[in-house]
Amino acid sequence: MNTMTYKDYAARVDFDPRDRIFVGHLAGVRDIVGFHGRSVEELEQAFHEAVDGYVAACRSLGQAPERPASGKLMLRIAPEDHAAALRAAELAGVSLNQWAGDALRRASQVD
Repeated sequence: MNTMTYKDYAARVDFDPRDRIFVGHLAGVRDIVGFHGRSVEELEQAFHEAVDGYVAACRSLGQAPERPASGKLMLRIAPEDHAAALRAAELAGVSLNQWAGDALRRASQVD
């Protein structure tokens, strides 16, 4: 998977072989914000314009632009998984929040 970041926004990028263009979409926001380019330079410029345009459009509508994440996460998992995570956090000498944050960070690292 190919990704780009700009102003705390991330995007997933794919190549469309039929049209021979790179196509990207913002990740982590409910609105559909896409962009494309024929070269990396065009794609990067289009991505920056898409983010800036999204933020400007939200403000002109009197809405706050959606941020990719608030930092709050609520999970419902099996009790035995919860117990195992609590045990792992305690053995690591950290809080469950810290342990889970570390685990999520490792699991979500993008190449």
